[in-house]
Amino acid sequence: MKNTDNHDYCLILAGGVGSRLWPMSRKGKPKQFLDIFGMGRTLIQETYRRFAQFMDPSHIYVSTNVDYLPYVYEQLPEVDDTHILEEPLHRGTLASVAWGTVFIKNADPDANIVVSPADQLILNEARFQEDVSHALRFVSEGGRMVVMGIRPTRPETGYGYIQMGDETPEENLTRVKTFTEKPELQFAELFINDGSFLWNTGIFLFCADALLDNVYQLVPEYQQEIPQMMADAENGGPKFLPEFFSVLPRLSIDMSIMEKSRNVYVYESHFGWADLGTWSTLDAHSAQTEEPDGYLPREDAEGNLLLDTRAMLSHCHDNVIRLPKGRTAVIDGLKGYVVVEEGDVLMICPKDHTAVMRRMMTEAQTQLGIE
Repeated sequence: MKNTDNHDYCLILAGGVGSRLWPMSRKGKPKQFLDIFGMGRTLIQETYRRFAQFMDPSHIYVSTNVDYLPYVYEQLPEVDDTHILEEPLHRGTLASVAWGTVFIKNADPDANIVVSPADQLILNEARFQEDVSHALRFVSEGGRMVVMGIRPTRPETGYGYIQMGDETPEENLTRVKTFTEKPELQFAELFINDGSFLWNTGIFLFCADALLDNVYQLVPEYQQEIPQMMADAENGGPKFLPEFFSVLPRLSIDMSIMEKSRNVYVYESHFGWADLGTWSTLDAHSAQTEEPDGYLPREDAEGNLLLDTRAMLSHCHDNVIRLPKGRTAVIDGLKGYVVVEEGDVLMICPKDHTAVMRRMMTEAQTQLGIE
């Protein structure tokens, strides 16, 4: 049935493998399906709940890999089976967003869509609702696309940055001047001092036609596949495993569309945000907001972040510690480390050595047969 009233939709991306939060996040059960903070809800459950507070729950869709379908069914029983879109292969966010957009457009040709990762921390949910609603109204006219940005609090090298360009009559909205993905520290420091750069949250908004027009024009590999997607959405339904995934290149929506389109805007948001992508960015200082009303990770007076973990610490500073239930950490003299135990793996590594953590994970998988 075609929708004729409310045209706002949400597409939650939940197909990633979450390898940067290894060993807690594993290939078999990635981070979006885990309760990292001990809230009693997993990250994808939090994301769904956050949007369902101000959007029609029947307008919320989830895109995930076929391997993760059991987790989606178990953790989001309120989501209709026809709103769970299956991806047979990992082909990057562009494939997920394009397929989800085509499917939603088939239900409502006038759809305005907010695309959100399933694994983010939002501190001020009331402001989040306000900002997203404002941006959805903005993209409903004129073929515009918007990315939500956050004012940086430190020179973080693990985030993408957006440079604000010309202002618009709309409050908090400017044209995008440049995108920079995960800069070196010296450039991140320059961006902070410049004042015109925002962190890229990876939350995108657009009307369905605008996104698909840009995909068709900017990504040659999709020019033959867009019509096929439309036919599949019309005839196959969400449980149809689209064959076109096997021929698509692995591309991100950021680099393929947002960085190339001429009609992209950035919304300077104020809801407080943290990307839960790496252990080094998983702290309460990743996002600042004046009045947090969402979940806030708790640090002790020395900056140690205990993730649902019992611990006795002495002379310890700026650590991230996560142990399974029933385990207790007793640590003295540790500064700036990640201590994570999950299943058959205990990892201890300097918090800022993201590349080292990735290498350790790869070597453990190849040499020790640990996933």
